[in-house]
Amino acid sequence: MKIVDMRLTPIAMADPPLLSSYGLHAPYALRTVVELVSEDGLTGAAETHGGDGPLGDLERARPMVVGRDAFDLSRLWLAVGSQPFGAGMDAAPERGAPGLPAQTYILPGAGRLDAPLRVFAALEVAALDLIGKSIGIPVCDILGGRTRDEIPFSGYLFYKRAGGGGSDQDAREDRWGEALEPTAIVEQAKRMIADYGFGSIKLKGGVFPPEQEIAAILALRDALGATVPLRIDPNAAWTAETAIHVGAALAGALEYLEDPTPSLAGMAQVREGLLDAGDATPLASNTSVTSFADVPGAIRSGGVQVILSDHHYWGGLRAITQLGRLCETFGIGLSMHSNSHLGLSLMAMVHLAAATPNLTYASDTHYPWQDAADEILVGGRIRFAGGAVSVPTGPGLGVELDRDALARGRARYDRCGYRNRDDEAEMRRHVDPGWRRVVPRW
Repeated sequence: MKIVDMRLTPIAMADPPLLSSYGLHAPYALRTVVELVSEDGLTGAAETHGGDGPLGDLERARPMVVGRDAFDLSRLWLAVGSQPFGAGMDAAPERGAPGLPAQTYILPGAGRLDAPLRVFAALEVAALDLIGKSIGIPVCDILGGRTRDEIPFSGYLFYKRAGGGGSDQDAREDRWGEALEPTAIVEQAKRMIADYGFGSIKLKGGVFPPEQEIAAILALRDALGATVPLRIDPNAAWTAETAIHVGAALAGALEYLEDPTPSLAGMAQVREGLLDAGDATPLASNTSVTSFADVPGAIRSGGVQVILSDHHYWGGLRAITQLGRLCETFGIGLSMHSNSHLGLSLMAMVHLAAATPNLTYASDTHYPWQDAADEILVGGRIRFAGGAVSVPTGPGLGVELDRDALARGRARYDRCGYRNRDDEAEMRRHVDPGWRRVVPRW
């Protein structure tokens, strides 16, 4: 089945002013929609990181894609993996402690080290969607078959400034309100659970001094009860000593503690300190472990008990199913990382989780934060029931692009003026002119 065309559509979607250790979300998040068209007139689609860098990389891959059989994915990887994608992107800024992994500093989708994997991942998802449509089966069945029919997700809480995202005439209603202290975080969680039915909750930390974030988790525990698993992710904002202090203060309250400190060595130090204190809370990572090359060190160090996978930068859906088998072999848990995304990425995540038996933790998702007006799928927003999304039974990813909505997303991209993600610049623009991302901060 020959691919005769590749269509790339950059889009923008409104994004609320969410806070993390990286800084502040801009009024728009950027995505790229990739479509592969077959000689039979079928189209497979994928959603990936947005902006000039990812778009340029995908365009440079065009000669490797058009004219190739959609099933020829192994040789497509050999072609893509041998190229120097990511030109002009960040490697590792000169800041913070020396010797830390580059991914600790770089926003997801913005680094050049994993650029070939990101390019291939987007092409692979679109190709699998195309293959599924051509032979009439769901992507999860191509990956080996579904092991579950519903995929649970975790409610993703953020410290948030007032505002609903978008700008000027496109400014959106602030549906969630400001959330800068524990009481507001608890109300945000209750709203997430009421609207989506989430059975577990994650707080993006690393924004305020640790004592304030400890108070937020304890307030969530008091409000939601012990049956709702809780997680916190400060994105490496704490020293190992601070992380041990936080872990001890939250002993028994967390399902896992995610990326409390930079580097595998730091994670191992935190794990040892918590175990010495009698706390066996697992440590999870998606900054110290971002590729297969990081896995041996994670196993040797003992500092990571849960890996947060992400098909967008690990190299695609099949790569994560392979990671799942590796994690099972070494007794490591598996969860799923999220970035700002729309329904096309969500459905790829759903198919992947369905076909990965030991992805047993509820997956992260930013989906509740995106506005229904920006969805690009026929039928609009993906529905959650009991905190989960049903695995489609239709061919491919089981969804279709809404051409009018896609065109609106492209027009929004052309108008918004943003061409890359820079949370640090947004923080300086709106909060503190002298702010810089430094890890660890506390």
